[in-house]
Amino acid sequence: MVGTHSPTHSLAGTAPGLASGITASVAAGAMWGLVFIAPKLAPDFQPVQLSAGRYLAYGIVAAVLVAPSWRRLTAQLTRRAWWALLWLSFLGNILYYVFLANAVQRGGVAMTSLVIGLLPVAVTLAGSRHADAAPLRTLLPSVALSLAGLGCIAWQSLSSGGAGSLAGLLCAVGALVSWTVYAVQNSRWLARMPSVSSRDWSLLTGVVTGAEALLLVPASLAAPMHHSAHQWLVFAGVVTSVAVLCSVAGNALWNYASRVLPLALTGQMIVFETLFAMLYGYVWEQRWPTAMECAALALLLAGVVSCTRAHRHR
Repeated sequence: MVGTHSPTHSLAGTAPGLASGITASVAAGAMWGLVFIAPKLAPDFQPVQLSAGRYLAYGIVAAVLVAPSWRRLTAQLTRRAWWALLWLSFLGNILYYVFLANAVQRGGVAMTSLVIGLLPVAVTLAGSRHADAAPLRTLLPSVALSLAGLGCIAWQSLSSGGAGSLAGLLCAVGALVSWTVYAVQNSRWLARMPSVSSRDWSLLTGVVTGAEALLLVPASLAAPMHHSAHQWLVFAGVVTSVAVLCSVAGNALWNYASRVLPLALTGQMIVFETLFAMLYGYVWEQRWPTAMECAALALLLAGVVSCTRAHRHR
């Protein structure tokens, strides 16, 4: 999951613009939700192999798309901007997905998607020092609701799965922290680079991510490699599909939504990733959500609504 926010947002968008922006953000959430199913589709492969495969494919696709404007874009990048791309690509892509794939394989889709559901509030809190952020005291109800939701998730995980679920929960929290830091820092860098569009910045991030994924190849080769031809074919299909649908198409939809929706509203739209991920997870596991999962989801949604209200007049 790697979205980019445009540094400027119109708060007085037309109704069609708002409708299309919301539709695009919902579609992006539907695309990003597929990320949580990918480790289940290729369970015989290690998270580091899934991460390397996905981002190598993402880097290749991004390189093809950005090639026509490569010279123009690179002429605008300073050394600090390149270092920022390196760090952001690692934090928001490589590290995030390794954590997420481990969390899904160890703790399940539902638990991981619920923890990632804290992203809207986490990003808001991390960016609370921004000039347009709501006062911290007005965010306390949202924080309390979100922490209560996380408590339900932790209780469900620890009471049903033992050490494996505990490790999965910790990996999910690691994914949450890494993407929260990425989202805030990426937004700041977009504000510093007004001459580079959000689409081009996303494609540059993809190219750098693909280069960084080469560093994962030795670790991938060190993992068990005794797979059948059919398993390798499934692996190739999964990582390529995730790269195209989630990283390219999902990011493009999110960038469009970021241009036509207010930033406070755009951030809250991340909740649709959680909703779709949970839906896909329950379909995959062929079950209904438990009472504790329903309570966690209700608390997380209430936290998002409370956070949105705190920003409504800003």
